Amino acid sequence: MTEHLTKETFQKKVFNYETNKEWKFEGDKPALIDFYADWCGPCKMVAPILEELSEEYKDQINIYKVNTEQEQELAAAFGIRSIPSLLFIPLDDKPQMAMGALPKQQLEQAFSEVLKVAKKVA
Repeated sequence: MTEHLTKETFQKKVFNYETNKEWKFEGDKPALIDFYADWCGPCKMVAPILEELSEEYKDQINIYKVNTEQEQELAAAFGIRSIPSLLFIPLDDKPQMAMGALPKQQLEQAFSEVLKVAKKVA
């Protein structure tokens, strides 16, 4: 299940950009953050794929969503200029941003290469 973040929950679960100058991930497992808006067509195409992946990787990766219309300060803090923008956050490395609606296969590849998470075989 994807989880919607506000500025407050983002600072607790991901990164408190107001107190930390350097990147310091607050999570306990790798994460993907989808910066989106309700009116965005490509965002709507990615949403069901992210829901599917959040089930398939539920114990390995947290998948969050940030509505850029409601959380404009948060979007600005990360320099979000186009949506969807996907922020991949490995546990012990710098986050990486990807722009655009990525297909499921490409997202899984990023989970493996960037987040270092292999899909569990059922």
